[in-house]
Amino acid sequence: MALEANYCRVVLDQPGPGGVGQLLCTRRTRLGKSGQRICVGDRVGVDGIDWPAGRGAVASLEPRHGLLERPAVANVQRVVVVVALAEPAIDPLQLTRFLLTAECTGCAVQLVFSKADLVAAREVRGWCERVAGWGYSALAVSNQLGSDELLALRQTLSLPGIAVVCGPSGVGKSSLLNALAPDLGLRVGSVSGRLRRGRHTTRHVELFSLGPRLAGAEPSLVADSPGFNRPELPQDPALLAGLFPELRSRLEQGGCRYSNCRHLGEDGCAVGVDWDRHGLYRQCLAEIEALWQARSSRGKEAGLRQRGDRLEPLLDPSLRRRSRRSTRQHDLDEAREDQEPGSDQPSGQPLAGGLSKREG
Repeated sequence: MALEANYCRVVLDQPGPGGVGQLLCTRRTRLGKSGQRICVGDRVGVDGIDWPAGRGAVASLEPRHGLLERPAVANVQRVVVVVALAEPAIDPLQLTRFLLTAECTGCAVQLVFSKADLVAAREVRGWCERVAGWGYSALAVSNQLGSDELLALRQTLSLPGIAVVCGPSGVGKSSLLNALAPDLGLRVGSVSGRLRRGRHTTRHVELFSLGPRLAGAEPSLVADSPGFNRPELPQDPALLAGLFPELRSRLEQGGCRYSNCRHLGEDGCAVGVDWDRHGLYRQCLAEIEALWQARSSRGKEAGLRQRGDRLEPLLDPSLRRRSRRSTRQHDLDEAREDQEPGSDQPSGQPLAGGLSKREG
């Protein structure tokens, strides 16, 4: 349910002796040595339980799905991206980077505009219509006033499984969750008066239950996450196009002439340049390609090569196995050198490869 310093807060499927339903656990060293990283949302096995003290140790990690890299939450089924229409003002590039991060999970993505009461209704409609062209149905909500959109969001988050609420600092993620479930009582903060930027109020990722858990049913959990202002882009340039819903729909209608098309207005490209986020796509692609080239050049200097999204060591040329073709050619070249004038080899002696000098 949460990672706090070196401890994991684990909720049990079934209460233990004395009705203990939650344990504060450490992590077995062998998990780290085997490269297994525990994230909020993981299903784990616990041993060494001290029931009176409510302590234990995480000993195993079950296979996960739907991993959101930042914030790190496992087994995600829905991602809710929250951005404010004002205080701080919305940034299309920042919003696009958050949406790309959410799309990388392959889960359902819900876009929410908060603080809708701070801007004119015309501006709210304008942004909702704009992101509809991006492929998203946005909800504009206000924590101060009840609305149908807030009710729709509550129904979305109340579905079984894990939903993650993410977005920049100061957009009101914790305030939004408090409005949906007042019993949570999450800590909230104000926007910086000088910079008009959000302050970091939430310090760690934690799962909260939005309703009582029914017997035999999957619980409805929502993750409140710390805000951050610059999400990372995918490392592979070839993956970027598939993370733009409006670009995906155009590719489904008609394929490009080239399989490795960059979709920058090339002749025969099925996407074209007449779409709203084309400039943002170019900017993200340029950044990814620059980082890709930098990693490749550093890898070559360090004896590494790019393979997918990781670097692998290059084989020392002296250790490479010579192919059969190059081996035969090498033997033929040596035989010809031996048959040059002045050699003691009798005329007509077969050379390597089965041909005599005269027959050749």
